Amino acid sequence: MELSTTVSELRYALDTFFFLMSGALVMWMAAGFAMLEAGLVRSKNTTEILTKNLCLYAIACTTYLVVGYNIMYVDNSAGGFIPSIGALIGTQSEGADHSLESDFFFQVVFVATAMSVVSGAVAERMKLWSFLVFSAILTAFIYPMEGYWTWGGGFLSEAGFSDFAGSGIVHMAGASAALAGVLLLGARKGKYGKKGQIYPIPGSNMPLATLGTFILWFGWFGFNGGSQLMISDFENATAVGQIFLNTNAAAAAGAITALFVCKTTWGKADLTMVLNGALAGLVAITADPLSPSPLAAVSIGAVAGGLVVFSIIAFDKIKIDDPVGAISVHGVCGLFGLMVVPINNADATFGAQLFGAVVIFAWVFGASLVVWAILKATMGIRVTEDEELEGMDVHDCGIDAYPEFVSVK
Repeated sequence: MELSTTVSELRYALDTFFFLMSGALVMWMAAGFAMLEAGLVRSKNTTEILTKNLCLYAIACTTYLVVGYNIMYVDNSAGGFIPSIGALIGTQSEGADHSLESDFFFQVVFVATAMSVVSGAVAERMKLWSFLVFSAILTAFIYPMEGYWTWGGGFLSEAGFSDFAGSGIVHMAGASAALAGVLLLGARKGKYGKKGQIYPIPGSNMPLATLGTFILWFGWFGFNGGSQLMISDFENATAVGQIFLNTNAAAAAGAITALFVCKTTWGKADLTMVLNGALAGLVAITADPLSPSPLAAVSIGAVAGGLVVFSIIAFDKIKIDDPVGAISVHGVCGLFGLMVVPINNADATFGAQLFGAVVIFAWVFGASLVVWAILKATMGIRVTEDEELEGMDVHDCGIDAYPEFVSVK
């Protein structure tokens, strides 16, 4: 009996440690988003986008602790539509595999990831304080509601909707909120001509964008691997290894496909598209990184890597300005990832996947559109034309990211 208790405690400790380390890897993705977005915006907007990324993470951690986690998980009955609200993060259940605190930490970095998707799409023309207010609302209420419907035991989980690590729950949700904001915000000045011309606005720092992508790739092992929830026995440890393998394979295939699509389409290797190709593969495999074989994971990543290139082009053609391609990477490829789950997972159905995707999009897009509209009517969401021309760094932060390159008048 004493030996059995000791083994149980060791497994509890190991699974708790696994949860915490996985959460730490996902937290590191916040740095990846910050570096990627800082590299893909113009130098005059770099400090401001970094400020947004750091502050949204801090806001997400606070609002999800006080409100969001309670809506999503605490004291909820399976199958419901409206959750009950507990107190703080609840109490440890008897016989749990890991500590409640480690569970909260792993979940809070996911909500921060969803909000990070938004910051890149609305970059270079949104007011800082309006963005931060929206961050608080999304992380406290909008995300936890759809999270409860899925991972929290709500009606979507009861309907058979399957999303292992969050292609839809996290990534497509973030993209849906971003799309609502972009539609009300409008394009950056000079991005589109009156006769349908599209003028590229190059990012300021490709090394930084590439570093950010590698950081995201690295953090994704915690994102997908940690979603197995356990590692303390043969079956779960083997599953985590499979998840790591498939996650890496999909990202690599996405980057390679994007590279070849760019070469065959324009005759050039567009680094920004290759970076987004890798991220597209990661987003797509996130819906189910365990069931596919390694070659199937390669196929999923490859299709996503090609899809994201054409999606970015399509959004540009309809004048939806997304400076970093976030809506395509996380939204379009998130949806693709959800819809291919039944190909490799016999427990999933196309009907349930489509139903879940529609509900998540409708809720997050609709609720976000209302919030953005209220902010637009009250605080305003877009800076003035002069402020946009001068740059967000000077207007919002008073600090230049690259002061050595600012011309002295």
